[in-house]
Amino acid sequence: MSSVLPLTEVLVVADCWQTEPDAEAVIHRAINAAAEMADADVGEAELAVMLTDDAGVRTLNNNWRGIDKPTNVLSFPALQPTASAPADAPRMLGDIAIAYQTTRKEADEEEKPFDHHLSHLAVHGFLHLIGYDHEKDADAEVMESLEREILAQLGIPDPYADRERMD
Repeated sequence: MSSVLPLTEVLVVADCWQTEPDAEAVIHRAINAAAEMADADVGEAELAVMLTDDAGVRTLNNNWRGIDKPTNVLSFPALQPTASAPADAPRMLGDIAIAYQTTRKEADEEEKPFDHHLSHLAVHGFLHLIGYDHEKDADAEVMESLEREILAQLGIPDPYADRERMD
């Protein structure tokens, strides 16, 4: 019997994350909750979460999106395998990158516990990997509603309660 959960690897590539020793556990918990609640076949698929700094995310954001500034989270969905791919090749969901300084600043400004904000970003990034987006208002409502449900399951208050929808 296969698992309904993806295989998540967390890579800490910036020293600033050492101030958050529970970050890896927070991410695993958030992604597992999202995988259990989202309507997607992600069992035993693989993804990686890179915990980096603003400089690392800025480079990724510039290289892949042409935006020369850091952001809190970036998601890179994996290309789907072609018919010629080996049958035993691992199923990849993609990669998520989270910037420490931006995440810390946002949590502090919004007066949220850091682990709550980190959980939200991990869930948000994971939902992007499985096909959700927020480019159109209707899609944003669907994605944010699912984020709220997942976070509520984790005991985390609605991250959108005190602000307008992020664009």
